[in-house]
Amino acid sequence: MVKINGELLDKDGKTVSEILSDMEINSQHVAVELNEMIVPKAEYSKTVLKGGDTVEVVRFVGGG
Repeated sequence: MVKINGELLDKDGKTVSEILSDMEINSQHVAVELNEMIVPKAEYSKTVLKGGDTVEVVRFVGGG
């Protein structure tokens, strides 16, 4: 199980790109933190999640 934004999900073995796709999130509009480290966008398709990982997906929000 992987904790994504505070929720335990069965996403072991999936890449960051795959979980973003599953969540219907455009990877260009978010930042992803894996175990308290920012994942570079170029690494999303190569970064495989494993049991016990903690992922935070942060969406960019404009304001003013």
